[in-house]
Amino acid sequence: MYLPILQVQSEELPDYAIVCGDPRRAAAIAEKLTDANELAFAREYRTFVGEYDGVKLAVVSHGVGSPGAAVCFEELIKGGVKTLIRVGTAGSYSAEHPAGSLIVSTAAVRAEGLTSQLVPSGFPAVADSDVTSALYESALAGGGIVQKGITVTLDAFFSGVVDIPHKQYKAAGALAVEMEIAALYIVATLRGARASAIVAIDGFADADLAAEYDPHTDAVTKAVEREIDAALGAIAKLARA
Repeated sequence: MYLPILQVQSEELPDYAIVCGDPRRAAAIAEKLTDANELAFAREYRTFVGEYDGVKLAVVSHGVGSPGAAVCFEELIKGGVKTLIRVGTAGSYSAEHPAGSLIVSTAAVRAEGLTSQLVPSGFPAVADSDVTSALYESALAGGGIVQKGITVTLDAFFSGVVDIPHKQYKAAGALAVEMEIAALYIVATLRGARASAIVAIDGFADADLAAEYDPHTDAVTKAVEREIDAALGAIAKLARA
């Protein structure tokens, strides 16, 4: 089966996939694989396949924002992928999780617009428990600050005349905010796949904590490296199980 958006054949896709926003990050992850092969690069969707610890997996970039990312998730699952892990970056809501920390998302607040067109307003965006456990354990083994909990998925990156209710999400117990996880969890639930996500903190979303935004620090770079290794380790553990 030909997948026209990703521009790959479903027969080329394995059961496992790591997804990320940046096509350059997809290439960096693929460098950690053996026998890595780039299948396609169409728009923001860059697809690699290879092996890690004897497990075949795909690495695919999905760009920024839930609508475009959901297209990627839909086609991957349609093509036969059964387990997806997102690696990305996020803004923290807590001083306990500064830049360089890792957050494993157990569920996502649906504060974006896409999923309201797919499921009713009260339907939760929840990660698969087995994938999340493997991801969290793998992340802990890599050291550094690691936490798991609820994240927020928003469409807006810069604020306008309407305030983004970051303080409300923080008060309710959310740990961080990003732009695609809710879409991943809803699409996976609808299509019968498993999904989880891990994000590297690259700054503070809370205005009381925020300083000048710089996602290119050494601490963030190292955290992204740790989250990639955590995702690869989780897939290897899940495949052995």
